[in-house]
Amino acid sequence: MITGAGSGFGKGAALALADRGHHVIATTETEDQATQLRHEAPQLTVEKLDITTGDVQRAAAWDLDVLIDNAGAGETGPLADVPIERVRHLFEVNVFGTLAVTQAVLPGMVAKGSGRIIIMSSIAGVLSGPAFGPYSMTKHALEAMGKAMRSELAPQGIDVTLINPGPFLTGFNDRMADSMWEWFGEGSLNAPATPLFESMRQFVTEGQRDPAEVVTRLVELTEAETTEEHNFVPPEIRELMGS
Repeated sequence: MITGAGSGFGKGAALALADRGHHVIATTETEDQATQLRHEAPQLTVEKLDITTGDVQRAAAWDLDVLIDNAGAGETGPLADVPIERVRHLFEVNVFGTLAVTQAVLPGMVAKGSGRIIIMSSIAGVLSGPAFGPYSMTKHALEAMGKAMRSELAPQGIDVTLINPGPFLTGFNDRMADSMWEWFGEGSLNAPATPLFESMRQFVTEGQRDPAEVVTRLVELTEAETTEEHNFVPPEIRELMGS
């Protein structure tokens, strides 16, 4: 099962795994997305599942071997100015929604004594910078969730791993980076626009890579016998961490 499969990495992974003979339940946030995906890809089992609602309990009835926690939201802006409601929304989707759907499917995996959880983190889960604080905060929280669950669930036969992509050309990074400019104007007295913010936008949006790299890694993680805690894509992105 893949959350957030209406576009981007989630959709790509759903199609790639189905092509390899896997039975894929591709879930989408809205019914419109689900209808479109059913039309485009009849080889998938498509379900509308908004991870911030009671939809998540439906997943408890599905017999799953692998859950790819891919659904997420993004927003940027100076933490001095972004309303707390916006930050709370990011946590509702990226953290609480991800944990909720994971908790919903775990009893079935525990009963079988096997399973895998793949959590879509980000390079933003281990680094943070100007304007990307709201998003990075949620991905740092997912890092804590994944690391804790990896240790806690291993004795139950369940493998938990994190995937950490850098900037990839799905449209997500561009929309997220552009959202920061909402906060630079008359009302932005706490953190006025500086060249530093523009340089961060360029870092995230220029030279983005082919999303197929992440899709390939998701397929590999789904089919692997064992995994490592982190999976940086591309692998050399580790250099940004000074390691």
